[in-house]
Amino acid sequence: MTGRRIPPCVLGRRGIPASRLGLGLAAVGRPAYITLGRAADLPGDRSPEALYERTAALLDAARDEGVRYVDVARSYGRAEEFLARWLADRAAPLDAPSVGSKWGYRYTAAWSRNAAVHEEKELSLARFTRQLAESRALLGERLALYQMHSATVESGALADRELLAALVAARRRGAYRAVGVTVTGPQSAATLRLAIDARFDDEPVFDVVQATFNVLEPSLAPLLGEAHAAGMGVIAKEVFANGRLTGANALASDAGLVAGLGALARAHGCAVDQLAVAFVLAHPFVDVALSGAATTGQLASHAGAVAVSLDDAARTALAGLAEPPGRYWATRAALPWS
Repeated sequence: MTGRRIPPCVLGRRGIPASRLGLGLAAVGRPAYITLGRAADLPGDRSPEALYERTAALLDAARDEGVRYVDVARSYGRAEEFLARWLADRAAPLDAPSVGSKWGYRYTAAWSRNAAVHEEKELSLARFTRQLAESRALLGERLALYQMHSATVESGALADRELLAALVAARRRGAYRAVGVTVTGPQSAATLRLAIDARFDDEPVFDVVQATFNVLEPSLAPLLGEAHAAGMGVIAKEVFANGRLTGANALASDAGLVAGLGALARAHGCAVDQLAVAFVLAHPFVDVALSGAATTGQLASHAGAVAVSLDDAARTALAGLAEPPGRYWATRAALPWS
């Protein structure tokens, strides 16, 4: 045991107990995901039982590091099931850790790495109702935060009064403690604006936002600061840009990026992935940075990042690596499932 290095925090206006580093199970709840270096991270055997054992090892390590927030989703293969099994196997207290899940996508890959379609999206009232029942069947009272998964302006979900009413009603009756929304893509700012402003019966609909925020894509910083000031919890996802901000990045187009990050990390006596976490946690509006670790070694490295301090020169250098959102999201869209 390493001694609980991760500081605790409180997530959003509903007071969800959390920690500055959270653990997301997207990378281990299903056999394929969009992460560079995945072949080295996971064993050849990616059967459900093998991935449950990997998930359990990660959750054990996260608990020992002081991680108090775990992120899953209906579309992350068996992630909810794996988490529920681990909680039962370890006889974990009801509030340790706090659990956030998501609705809106349905897993469609049938446990295949090479499926033509891995997940299918529908942000409808019918899907929310059905998937909430499925999440509750697995997680029960442990479900603290339930999030609309990858909301967009184009989906119309943030203007669907019947759906917003249902999200608030489920919170009021105790199906979960807080309502969240995750945003993605080059139009994330417009989506987040709608989420911040969303009201039902003069009550804010959304208590937490989970957004892509990293060295390469920091464009939401002003709006995330506004959301946090308004009482919303902020969770940073894709902290490592799907592996582009780690030592696993072998993309030829990123050779200059990798070299620059490596030199900066060496100057600060840390690893590249720790630099990525430190950058995110240095922003006061970020409550939780999600680790998507697939190995316990990665998780230990991410946990060590809480001790990394960035000086003004490092902040300036990292800020200079930001990409235009359109370029960032086009690169992400081209990454393979593996």
